[in-house]
Parts: sequence; C-alpha cells; structure tokens
Amino acid sequence: MSANPTTPILVWFRRDLRLQDNQALATAAQTGGPVIPIYINEPEESGNGPLGGAQRWWLHHSLQALRASLRAHGSDFILRTGAPLDVIAEIARESGATTVFWNRRYDPSGIGTDAPLKKALVERGFTVSSFAGQLLHEPTRLLTKGGGPYRVFTPFWRALEASGEPAAPIETPEMIRAPVRWPASEELERWKLLPTRPDWASTFAEIWTPGEQAAAERLHKFVEHALAGYKAERDVPAAQGTSMLSAHLAFGEISPAQIWQVTRGLTETPVDDVVTFRKELAWREFSYNLLFHNPDLGRQNLDRRFDGFRWLDNDEQFHRWTRGLTGYPIVDAGMRQLWRHGYMHNRVRMIVASFLIKDLLIDWRRGEAWFRDTLVDADPASNAASWQWVAGSGADASPFFRIFNPVLQGEKFDPEGLYVKRFVPELADLEARYIHRPFSAPSAVLAAAGIELGVSYPTPIVDHAFARDRALAAFQEIRT
Repeated sequence: MSANPTTPILVWFRRDLRLQDNQALATAAQTGGPVIPIYINEPEESGNGPLGGAQRWWLHHSLQALRASLRAHGSDFILRTGAPLDVIAEIARESGATTVFWNRRYDPSGIGTDAPLKKALVERGFTVSSFAGQLLHEPTRLLTKGGGPYRVFTPFWRALEASGEPAAPIETPEMIRAPVRWPASEELERWKLLPTRPDWASTFAEIWTPGEQAAAERLHKFVEHALAGYKAERDVPAAQGTSMLSAHLAFGEISPAQIWQVTRGLTETPVDDVVTFRKELAWREFSYNLLFHNPDLGRQNLDRRFDGFRWLDNDEQFHRWTRGLTGYPIVDAGMRQLWRHGYMHNRVRMIVASFLIKDLLIDWRRGEAWFRDTLVDADPASNAASWQWVAGSGADASPFFRIFNPVLQGEKFDPEGLYVKRFVPELADLEARYIHRPFSAPSAVLAAAGIELGVSYPTPIVDHAFARDRALAAFQEIRT
C-alpha cells in the first residue's frame, strides 16, 4: 500500500479492462488514496498489444467503454505510448506516485516485460505489487504429483475440480478517489486502432459490443437462454448455442471467476450442461498452463516428431482458404464468417483447421498466425494450443490420423445448410441435400439454384479422399 494516503497509486490496466473483480484496482481503491488508472500503448515489438488487426478494433472500443465506466465512478485514465518503464517513470514524475499495481500476465511476452520491469522499478524506489485475476488458478498451482505441468486435459480437469471452488469475484470499488491533478493523456483516436480505407471491420458491430457492461449482459443472456442445452447446441453453428464470451475474456472485460460464479447453484439447469461449459473455461486454463511452461507453444511443435513433417505450404491454396474459396461450403462459410465478424464458431474452427493442415498439408503455424490476426478473441494460449491439438503435435492432441471430412462434418452439424447459406449466399437456393456437396449436384439442380461451378462458386481445390491418403502417408513418414 501507499506509504502516504495523499500520494497517488498508479494502476496499470492491460488485458483486464474491467472494474469488477479487478484485484489491482480494488486494492488501490481500498487504501483511500488517489488512484491514477493508466493504459500503455506498448511498442509493437514487445508483443504485448493487440494480437492482430481485428483485436485493434476491439481494443479501441473497449478502452472507450472503460473510460466511460471510470468516469461514471468519478475517475478517468491516462493513455500513453512508449516502453512501460519510461511511461511509468514519466507519469510518476508528473503525479508524485511511488506505487504501481497491476494484474499479472502469463504469456511469454507479458512475463518477459513484467519481470525485469518490476525489478527496475523497485531499484528506482517504487513499491510494486502484482495480483492474480486472469485465470481461475495461477499456472504454478495445478501440478502433477511429480511437480510438473499437466500434458493431458482430463487429469488437469480433475485436479481443477478437486482444488475446490475458486474465490468469489470481488465487487467494483464503491469509490475510486481521483488525484488532485490528472497527468496529460494522449487521445485514443491518435493511436489509429480502427481500420480505414477500407473499413473491413464495419460488420463486426453486427454481433459485437466491446466493454465490461456488454460482457455482463452477454453472460446473463447466455445463462438465461442457452446454458440449458449447451452440451448439444454448442456444436451447431447455425444455433445461438454458445456463450460468445471469448473476446470479452481475451480482453479481461470479464474474469473467469465471474463466469464460474454464475454457474453455481443452478438447480434447474442440467448438470451435464454446466460441467460441459465449465470445461471450456478449464480448457483455457489448461492452455495457459501449457503456454506458461512451454513459452514457444505458438512456434514449436510440442511433439518434436512433427519437426520433420513435410508440409506443402501452397501459397495459392492458403490464399483461397483465407478467402473462403475452397469449394467446400462448411469451410468457406467459416472463413467468411471470420472476415465478416472477426469470429468463427468453435466447431467450424476445428473443421477449417483440419482442412488446412490435413487436406492442404499447410503448416499449422500459418493457420495460427492467420487466426491471431483476424479473430477478435485471439488468445496467445488457446489459439496456439488449439491449433497444435488439431495438428496432432500438441499436448493431449487429437491424433493426426483423425481427419475431418468437410462434407460429412457439414451434413452432421449444419444439416439444413442454414449456416452455409448465411455466409455463402451464392449457395442460398441450393437444395439442402446438396448444400455441402454442390460438386455432386446434377447440372439441372445447380442451374435451378443459379450456380455455375467454377464461376459463381468454386470447384473443390483438392479431392478430400486423395488428400486424406496423402496426409496419412506424410504422417507415416515421421512415425517411422
């Protein structure tokens, strides 16, 4: 705590853009002294900013929402650009602050910045305190009996369950005392986070409203209308069966403890639905445990056998995959949903990832990088862990020989083609029985739907049966 109640405490917001269940902010407010919230636009090379273009859009609107919330509580925050040590030292000189609070980060870039920064600040005479809050449990807490990190999800989940209920989230501070004089702040608009010419994010607002209030509202809506039935509906991309909280979690507009808390004591909701939903939170925890103990998770195969895998990396096919022009409707719908909303349904993410890796034999790292740039909910842990899971190279991974058939996946999870018709409108008039295999439709059926394969909609860029055999042969090479 601050030694002098009149001396401001700097609270550095990062991926915790909320007032409720924010340990750093609550602890600073409890001192009774002035609090100066700050957000630092860190150098791009630090890796601590938005993970890609889509997240830059989200960050702009999230910071606007946070500033409005702080002002409603009689506070504000300061925006500055630069290296954290320089910015903090500068604001301290202007305000007289000698204490800095922040909530911990667990990704390699964040740790690589925070550890030496804390040491440097302490050497300059600052009091520095860091707090938990991004995860249900610190990644050093849940370890195997041998003291190492878990590499398999199921025992990790059991350990999480056995660890007891996480601490309840803390409330928003009743008062956040403002300093006598606010240091100068940069204008958010000057950071140029929003895309222009063209504004490719113009359709994001169709489904997204960044900010803490929007996150709380979405959580409430999900629990009220979609948690019951979640286990079955979460795999149906045309249904409103998922929580849509991933982007809010990625920016810390809501904490995992807040989400966990509302799933307690739901006597009228089937237990299987609650457990299945909680396991999604646990997968995020598991991914951060993997990343914390394997900092190169996004760049290096956990299963080093895959270092010798012979990827084809066809640039033209990769480009067609990114644009949703593969000729496989469920894949194309997913990739076009990504363009339109900066988001893709989770089941479809697995389908498009399997297609890229196993049908096209393109390195999973290229897909991971594309998702990182285009997803509003891009997460350094979940993104890397999930791509390695599909590739078969990660922890507790799906076997490489589990190769999704994009036609059968579409027919199973989008049987009426509602999802495909929404995002691939050129197929909107095609009969449902052919919606996932237009290349099999009779010419008269195609003509009636106004479709000319190879013109209005592409023919498949690869034959799935051929691609499957090719992928299995490539996998056999690294096995032997």
